[in-house]
Amino acid sequence: MLVTNRFVVDEGQAAAFTERAHAALTALAARPGYLRGELLRAYDDPRHWCLVTEWESVGAYRRALGGFDVKVHATPLLAESLDEPSAYETLASAAPDGEVVELASDRAARPYR
Repeated sequence: MLVTNRFVVDEGQAAAFTERAHAALTALAARPGYLRGELLRAYDDPRHWCLVTEWESVGAYRRALGGFDVKVHATPLLAESLDEPSAYETLASAAPDGEVVELASDRAARPYR
């Protein structure tokens, strides 16, 4: 599962935003089910940022949001992201020079997952 949180940050606030984003990424990375994460900035417009995290499942991500350090360091930052869908499930993937592999939707999984 991929989570993308997009932000628009004034250039004068970039240093403070980066520090807060690093703290959020650290808190999220410590949670079970976390696979990877990145803080990204747009080449074409440096005011646009994205925090991308990948999780084992939607359940792992939702449980991570309940962690104390996540509530302190990540939740306030995530609340400032653009109001748009941010959680995406993988339905197909392909490795370099590989074939497309289709995956079942988590939406059809058992509710306790």
